[in-house]
Amino acid sequence: MVHADILIKNAKVLTMDKDQPTAEAIAITGNRILAVGKLDAMAAFTNAKTQIIDAKGGTLMPGIVESHMHLFGGAYGRRLLQLSGVSGFEAMKTAIQKFARENPDEGLLIVKAADYSILGEDEPITRHHLDRMVADQPVIVIANDHHTGWANTIALEKAGIMRGRDVGAGNEIVMGDDGLATGELRENHAMRPVMILRTSGGREMLGMPGIEPGSDLTAEQRQEDIDTLKDGLRFCAECGITAIHNMDGNRYQLDLLKDIQNEGDLLCRVEVPFHLTNSKSLASLEEASEYAAEFNSDMLKSGRVKMFVDGVLESGTAVMLEDYGNQPGWRGEPLFSAGDFAEAAVEIDRRGLQISVHAIGDGAVRIVLDGYAAAQKANGRRDSRHRIEHIEVVHPDDIPRFTEMGVIASMQPPHPPGSMGLPLEPGISAIGPDRWQYAYAWRTLWNAGTRICFASDWPVSPLEPILGIHAAVARKPWAENVPDQSATLHEALASYTLHGAYANFMESKTGCLKKGFLADIVVLSGDIESIATDDILSLRPVLTICNGQISFESVA
Repeated sequence: MVHADILIKNAKVLTMDKDQPTAEAIAITGNRILAVGKLDAMAAFTNAKTQIIDAKGGTLMPGIVESHMHLFGGAYGRRLLQLSGVSGFEAMKTAIQKFARENPDEGLLIVKAADYSILGEDEPITRHHLDRMVADQPVIVIANDHHTGWANTIALEKAGIMRGRDVGAGNEIVMGDDGLATGELRENHAMRPVMILRTSGGREMLGMPGIEPGSDLTAEQRQEDIDTLKDGLRFCAECGITAIHNMDGNRYQLDLLKDIQNEGDLLCRVEVPFHLTNSKSLASLEEASEYAAEFNSDMLKSGRVKMFVDGVLESGTAVMLEDYGNQPGWRGEPLFSAGDFAEAAVEIDRRGLQISVHAIGDGAVRIVLDGYAAAQKANGRRDSRHRIEHIEVVHPDDIPRFTEMGVIASMQPPHPPGSMGLPLEPGISAIGPDRWQYAYAWRTLWNAGTRICFASDWPVSPLEPILGIHAAVARKPWAENVPDQSATLHEALASYTLHGAYANFMESKTGCLKKGFLADIVVLSGDIESIATDDILSLRPVLTICNGQISFESVA
């Protein structure tokens, strides 16, 4: 008889398995689940060597699948100044000046997680505001969505963009009436000239532009990057995460993660895409195919192509089908035209690769759906599980297309304006009241049969899945005539586990707890089913197991 290496008892087990939804205990041998069921039955699998863990009545469930995050950027950002919760000029000034004093030799002070309305709803940040905070050291303040930055004058001058520069479609260096940059930089290519001022050479954005680090990378820098990834993986394990769908990538990141795996420190399953930007040719997709062939294990794999079609609502860079609610005559500019995206989708699909695309506005969502339809027409229908990331506004005509084409909606409960302390403005005004009912429309898409996976988009939003679960369940409509789009508890949990596994073709191995599945498990500090909605925030992971190995255990 096979005996368990680990037995977890006294648990409120939520298996996500429809044939056996609950249990009392779980037995693990090696990296697999040996059995799930009543405690008396599980005890038969134990011997003197079995590690017995008492869950003390806490919920035991499948490990969290983080379906949309940026591992390196999130981990690196933990050492940078974060402005979450900071409001007003004086508070912002105090925080940034303290950060400057602590980092006097830094080539660029990077400040993150600023609300668009941090100075007030009617006072956008300019270089002049930042000059009054720090004038003699380059500073960039990055919005919480990472799609807009604001730089001070010395940063703009050192970057050579004070008088503007062509930064490509969908990107913008905002210019003032005086012919000089205001300090606002919209999207990655506009921010990049400033970002490379940093002493690190901009490696804190590793993978986001989809390019490789320079040949002058030192061994010390490479080790620093490995240490950054390890720190991020440890934090993920502390949050109960056992699988990561990374949303940026390059060969360098894959090689670093392979080294970490060889060292035995890969604490989560990680999937890294090839990042196809609008500056790359379709011939570059050969690299994506090479990634997929070389990295294809259950712990570290590729096989997906990530793209951006638009930006975000708050800065006006999302692509809408009709005018913005707060910008008459403006609908945004796509990063890929409809024709160029369709051509790319056909080629990626032909290679048998999965596609995931950042599409915020309903215009961008339509471009992506049309491109997926073109791929199906050209290549024939297959189980592609192509994805759309975010879908913050969707046109009602496009809702049934998700189910018809098998497209997965990857959405983020912390993102709606008003959630987790986010301001309502300028988001809801950009959307406009006529589109509110189709904004962040989880319930509407669910009711139409769409498969939805949830995630954080870390570092855009806090990583902790407990916060996202609460945000999904506690969400309230913005107005009386707007439908309730909130999730039930079990819908939220399934979207963070079962559906996340499905989105990565792992549903026969992870995402639920059943005999023979890989042992990816999280135990919470209490029973999530028995407490009030707001009390969900009091819970925390106390044990995380990935691939049969304990990756995090609370000392308390």
